[in-house]
Amino acid sequence: MTTRDVSRPDHRAIRDIAALKARQTPIVMVTAYDYASARAAEASSVDMVLVGDSAATTMLGLASTQDVTLDEMLMITRAVRRGLVRPLLIGDMPFGTYETSNALAVDTARRFVQAGCTAVKMEGAGPIADRVEAVVAAGIPVMGHVGLAPQQLAAGEVARVAGRTAEAALRVLDESIQLQEAGCFSLIFEAIPAVVARRLVALIAIPVIGIGAGDGTDGQVLVAYDLFGLTDGKIPRFVKQYADLKQHMVRAFTDFAEDVRRRVFPAGDHTYGGVADAELAALERSLPSVVARCCAQSSWNDSSS
Repeated sequence: MTTRDVSRPDHRAIRDIAALKARQTPIVMVTAYDYASARAAEASSVDMVLVGDSAATTMLGLASTQDVTLDEMLMITRAVRRGLVRPLLIGDMPFGTYETSNALAVDTARRFVQAGCTAVKMEGAGPIADRVEAVVAAGIPVMGHVGLAPQQLAAGEVARVAGRTAEAALRVLDESIQLQEAGCFSLIFEAIPAVVARRLVALIAIPVIGIGAGDGTDGQVLVAYDLFGLTDGKIPRFVKQYADLKQHMVRAFTDFAEDVRRRVFPAGDHTYGGVADAELAALERSLPSVVARCCAQSSWNDSSS
């Protein structure tokens, strides 16, 4: 297996993504959070893999994507990098690691590159466009994210579809243009009505990847755990579940437990042999003295306590 040089951004891969949009070839992106899912993505035909901050809720069991730390995201990123060669790898910069200054944003982005990413992702526009510009100037490609921005939700705030009014749709377009001009190589459109997304994408020069934004975007992304059927609770409207791995996992655990309790696992095929009779005889001769020493030591410890 060949490995990609991850010491610097792979601009050829970035150009490949732009070429897909130019050819009107739909772009496919998925999330991955560990080596195993990265290997599965590698074996498929996906174009990009996002180490998403959705790992906070789907993998780490946290209440919000805002709760995941940079160190946690970098650990996950390194695991994904070990399993991935061909797709473009993008690191999702977590809440609180880039918003306050250009210097912080560049430092965080560099840590993702050191962990193996070709590019990073940031949510929002306005001041975030300045952060994007600084990171791009540092030589690191950036994917933007507009529409519903989970990192920007206040505590208890309900996630809502973006762009349902003319004013809101124009705001999405304005933010998209800001990020495009700041140097983003692509954008995420999240939770935007299909008719609005289709109209706006026609006005944007860089690839737009949709999640809950209809079929008029340049590509689609899904969270791996949603796609696999591993997500607990309510599944978002825009998710199509392509497998039910949780059902298979529960069945496997249950079958294992039953086999252990019935003493049918492990069977002979699952055990090691190869001990000579002479070695077994030597073991039996040695055991009485070893047991006597252990008992004596145990009695001394009991009396001393």
